[in-house]
Amino acid sequence: MALIVQKYGGTSVANPERIRNVARRVARYKAMGHQIVVVVSAMSGETNKLIALAKEVMAEPDPRELDVMISTGEQVTIGMTALALMELGIKAKSYTGTQVKILTDDSHTKARILDIDEYNLKQDLNDGYVCVVAGFQGVDEFGNITTLGRGGSDTTGVALAAALKADECQIYTDVDGVYTTDPRVVPEARRLDKITFEEMLELASQGSKVLQIRSVEFAGKYKVKLRVLSSFEDEGDGTLITFEEDSKENDMEDPIISGIAFNRDEAKIIVLGVPDKPGIAYQILGPIADANIDVDMIIQNTGADGTTDFTFTVHKNEMGKALAVLREKVQGHINAREISGDDKIAKVSVVGIGMRSHVGIASQMFRTLAEEGINIQMISTSEIKIAVVIDEKYMELAVRVLHKAFELEEA
Repeated sequence: MALIVQKYGGTSVANPERIRNVARRVARYKAMGHQIVVVVSAMSGETNKLIALAKEVMAEPDPRELDVMISTGEQVTIGMTALALMELGIKAKSYTGTQVKILTDDSHTKARILDIDEYNLKQDLNDGYVCVVAGFQGVDEFGNITTLGRGGSDTTGVALAAALKADECQIYTDVDGVYTTDPRVVPEARRLDKITFEEMLELASQGSKVLQIRSVEFAGKYKVKLRVLSSFEDEGDGTLITFEEDSKENDMEDPIISGIAFNRDEAKIIVLGVPDKPGIAYQILGPIADANIDVDMIIQNTGADGTTDFTFTVHKNEMGKALAVLREKVQGHINAREISGDDKIAKVSVVGIGMRSHVGIASQMFRTLAEEGINIQMISTSEIKIAVVIDEKYMELAVRVLHKAFELEEA
């Protein structure tokens, strides 16, 4: 008998029939003697509807009240899922994030999990119940409802698996595993049987939508065995996210590159003509951090006239807020010549632990893009990743040619 946490995304619970399908799948695992915790998202599209509803009342909704609203989507699905299980004769009980007590910080709309009180869940599991938990939500120390940000149900599932010391956390979604890239962009994309946590973390951080980055961080930190599976197929082993980090380096048949990730959701902020002196980066990015805006790529150039140009990327939805902060709190203080934004960009990344032991990956990537006339605006690297910012209109072309150049379509 194993303790398994199963997480089902919005498309998996999009309507009553799909919820009944989830219940039938859970019932099969329960019949095998396993203890099951089910984590569900809101029905597909429901969170967007709730956000739109809030914006009809207030253009920029108060984050605390927005969390109160959007947390209700998951509460509907936990009740429906529990009812569907009961209809099959299975003991089931639903829990909101508050009822479990998934304790978070107070960063509304993108809170981080601090602790989970697993006592009640363990008691119910031992009493034969299937526990159905609302993903995406928690509660801060003052009892305020919080939400974890887009994809937060993945994080809920992995965090519960860590707290309960589950044997496996299964993430069910609308794809049957992790692919070398998005099959909608490259039809020849191939499903990976396994991938390391390091690679999955990079793919998630660079734009892969299969798993939320924080869920991968949690799984790696707490050694949670993680598997991505399809909600709509009963067969197949999906993709195992593994700790065998050197397995690919020791297998000559495995590719150097595991995948191509892309992200359309970033915007570029350019700060021109600021003094080239110590502390200037902090003076620019400090107010950005204080405004709770995440920064991704950063480039600073040195000019011949004692000034420098500073460029960084943020989420596209936060470009307006970032520009407002810079113009209000930074531009006059540091005498910047100009501050501007560009949201017509995309980030494309190649990821693979084989980079550690193979040279020429960057040159191959840059040559491939140059041959297609694609200009590189920014570059960021790590041990196992090379990411570039390009014009948004060239994104799909870049993904296709890089996927072919690194022979990822080959089995």
